[in-house]
Amino acid sequence: MKFTEVTVHTSSEGSELVADILWRYSNYGVAISDVKDVIALQKDKVMYWDYMDEELTRDTGEVLVKAFITVDDASAYMPQIRADIEEMRKNCGGCMPLGSLEITTRTVEGDDWIEIWRKHFRPIHIGSRVVVVPEWIKYEKKPEEVIVRLDSNMAFGTGEHETTAMCLELLQEYLTGESVCLDVGCGSGILGISAVLLGADSAYLTDIDPVATESAAHNCALNGVAERCAVRRTDLIGESDIIADIALANITADVLCRLAPVLPAHVKSGGTLILSGIIAEKLEGVLQAFAAVGFEHIKTVSKGEWYATAFTKKL
Repeated sequence: MKFTEVTVHTSSEGSELVADILWRYSNYGVAISDVKDVIALQKDKVMYWDYMDEELTRDTGEVLVKAFITVDDASAYMPQIRADIEEMRKNCGGCMPLGSLEITTRTVEGDDWIEIWRKHFRPIHIGSRVVVVPEWIKYEKKPEEVIVRLDSNMAFGTGEHETTAMCLELLQEYLTGESVCLDVGCGSGILGISAVLLGADSAYLTDIDPVATESAAHNCALNGVAERCAVRRTDLIGESDIIADIALANITADVLCRLAPVLPAHVKSGGTLILSGIIAEKLEGVLQAFAAVGFEHIKTVSKGEWYATAFTKKL
């Protein structure tokens, strides 16, 4: 199905008023693009950013409000939208800045992005044994392979990204049989699920994002390991008393450093810690943070601009 994308150029003050108008004519969503939201997230003490393109925080004063209307409805709705926007301008009477209120349109394809993504996803071989296979693709398993099936439409972690791939490679190198695994910031659940399929006795998976925990629980069931995996929605590791033989965290460097004082209590002496999601400028800070709390650095690997590192907890 084709859609008409309607964009109204306005201001932060006028964006909600414009969005209210556009919602009258669209059943397919209205989006507000305001750089002030990005700046607020950057300054939010709850959010941690390793780096950000400076262009994303360049405030031009213009806010874009977009709506999607079927092409068939656009010819009838556009005159009404223009009239409603003009009426809003008059009613405000200059009491607030509204920007230019210029309206632009373009025709876009309305294909489901998930279906497009599925067409391009293929089995991914990672390390010596793990093969990540989309739920909807048939794959003939080789004797030595461990198949991780994923239906991770909206949660990070498919094995395609360098940070996830490095975690999986290090996991295969350091995992021992009948161990307990802790996966912090589990996303799709790929790391914890892989650990169990590779021989871990159990895995404890946490994430703050409800989409991630829902996806991880679904993927645990899909791989037949739900009874051996506990999925919890919590910040970092929450109040768990788990003590893991191997712990993994694929997040960002700043969040990893926040974890440093907490993780020692949840990793056994002699246990392994694998961290990923680190850029070059932050690597030394991560190494120092975990050395300071009793972890001995044993290996660092890199792919592209990303780094992953492995530690052992000192006895």
